[in-house]
Amino acid sequence: MANLTGVNLAMQTPFDANGAVDYAAWEELIEQYIDAGVHGLVLGAGTGQHPYLTEAECNKLYEIGIKRINGRCNVICQSSALNVDEVVRRSKHAEAHGADALMILPPYFEGPSDDDGLFEFYKEIDAAIGIDIVGYNIPQATQLSVSVELLARLSELKNFNYIKDSGGDFTTHQQYLQTPTAVLNGCDTIALYAFLAGAKGAIWGAANYMPHESVKLFNLVQEKNYTEAFALWERMLPSQLLIWKNRYLPLVVHAAHQRGYGTGNLRKPIRPLSAAERSAMDAAIAPLLNV
Repeated sequence: MANLTGVNLAMQTPFDANGAVDYAAWEELIEQYIDAGVHGLVLGAGTGQHPYLTEAECNKLYEIGIKRINGRCNVICQSSALNVDEVVRRSKHAEAHGADALMILPPYFEGPSDDDGLFEFYKEIDAAIGIDIVGYNIPQATQLSVSVELLARLSELKNFNYIKDSGGDFTTHQQYLQTPTAVLNGCDTIALYAFLAGAKGAIWGAANYMPHESVKLFNLVQEKNYTEAFALWERMLPSQLLIWKNRYLPLVVHAAHQRGYGTGNLRKPIRPLSAAERSAMDAAIAPLLNV
């Protein structure tokens, strides 16, 4: 079992002005985030616009990324797809190139919605690979919830050792923590409280624009320095509340660019921010500038 403890940054994918993947900027970003002290990088994350990347682009990002990271932090590759055979193919490719774990969404478009169907989906993938699976609970996007009972069943699979919980329901989050599966928080706005409750760490989209702060927050909690942790959290929270209740992805990409991370470009169909949206995000990240 891989040790995914800590801040696993859900990496943005840098694009050029025409919407093509900028692989040189990708390598530069990796260096910046590793220098910030992140414990892991999630390649092809939702924050990296995974649904709008081709399989070939994902594979190239993973190949370049894993080689560049070279063991300096954990690597989680998202191998999600709607077709099970494609999930297995993507997963095997990432595993063959050195991924430590795979993040896999449940089949979110008119696929099985019952616990038995979801269990069989993950069971088939589990049998095909030999590294950790990070399940993914994000009901606001998939319309599927990984029940506590299902998670307990999934923990019996050989490789299903983690779940990313982006649901934002702290009661469910704490119930997950009672199962044998290790929990990684994915809801930006409860990160501090998830760490205090015992989450192993996070797969964190907002860390794209505040990697140093995210790592520091996690470390402060581990050190039981709660006074400093809460003071830092107060500066981190305004921007996280904004992104969570509004257009998450373009806001994160804009904030990251403003703070020196990435190109700031998006791929269609994601729309650019309005002037008002940019101004709101700039104001929300202002407290971070002196951290």
